[in-house]
Amino acid sequence: MRPEDAAAIRTLPLFRDAREETFSELVRAGFLQRFPPGVTLINENETADFLHVVVEGLVELFATAGDRETTMSIVEPVGTFILAAVLSDQVYLQSARTLEKAQVLMIPAEKVREALGTDLAFTSAVVGELARGYRRAIKEVKGQKLRTGAERLANWLLRQAVSSGAEARVKLRFEKRVLSSLLGMTPENLSRALSTLKQHGVVIRGPEILIQDQGALLRFANPSPLIDAPE
Repeated sequence: MRPEDAAAIRTLPLFRDAREETFSELVRAGFLQRFPPGVTLINENETADFLHVVVEGLVELFATAGDRETTMSIVEPVGTFILAAVLSDQVYLQSARTLEKAQVLMIPAEKVREALGTDLAFTSAVVGELARGYRRAIKEVKGQKLRTGAERLANWLLRQAVSSGAEARVKLRFEKRVLSSLLGMTPENLSRALSTLKQHGVVIRGPEILIQDQGALLRFANPSPLIDAPE
């Protein structure tokens, strides 16, 4: 593993305060692999054999029921999945696949569980990560239940936007169908939501979405720290 990759992983809250020997052992036991887009990394209902760390690329967590499928979340660098299943030695409740070329570190689940018994700082970090995951899940449910599709999209754009002078912009790195699923909408509802947001300073140019009037979009989105603040 490149030193810069190890350094980036070390900055994660999960590993930041672990003893050096703990972190070194976890990384040394892991497998750093590259995957092309569209590769399924794990399947729901399979035993959690590894904790995955996304070093490069994007990974989609998704779930299925019958012939239905929904996007649960998008994991960006440097991020992990799925800690709860690894710690409890349970099956995954979600599947994961790459959305673009990705580099993923796979740390054996038993090594993660062993570290819990030997490194108090790591154990504390695990508790903190689980707490943040719980709070993120509650915020996601609140957004789904308390907001319209257009409001969910508006707040997602504001969270993703990178300001550039008078404008802000969001460049989609995945298909709009993935975005609609992530926000709990059909592709048709996403199209209608985008049309609604045109009245509030949003312009769509292919995979790029421009926010030309951030004030107008903020007034429409009405973001709340109890839903939109990062964990």
